[in-house]
Amino acid sequence: MANPSSSKVSTKSGDSTEGTPARPWTLKTPSGQSEFQAHRDPSRSPPALVVQVGSTEVVYHLRSLEDLHAMLRKHGDWMPLGSADEQKPAAEGTVEAWARSPSNPVGGWYGLKKGLRGRFGNYVPPVMEKLGLAEVEHNPRGNRMRAK
Repeated sequence: MANPSSSKVSTKSGDSTEGTPARPWTLKTPSGQSEFQAHRDPSRSPPALVVQVGSTEVVYHLRSLEDLHAMLRKHGDWMPLGSADEQKPAAEGTVEAWARSPSNPVGGWYGLKKGLRGRFGNYVPPVMEKLGLAEVEHNPRGNRMRAK
């Protein structure tokens, strides 16, 4: 039997062939300054959300989409994104800080490639928005998100 939470994430995007390696989403960062591609790859171990930024591949746990949605629903209000590279500290109370916290559902980093585990707050929120799971602000700086 399929994992119901996995099917929830895979069906919200509309066309089931979107967000695949063959048909990645082309998205923009919340500030609108950069474009990137993203897709789900459930065949990886662990299943992954793959983000291609130029020639750089950034990989996050696929479950981060469901986990972040649940956290935002519980939070109940707008939350700052707080995007930061792995080598830099994330501001407390931000999506980025939650994505590396030992108290989140995976017990730490959602990023899977050491050295490229940060920037969760830059690349995952646009995917959540595309899937209809969240609202994301699109200002030059200081963006926030909330669950739909």
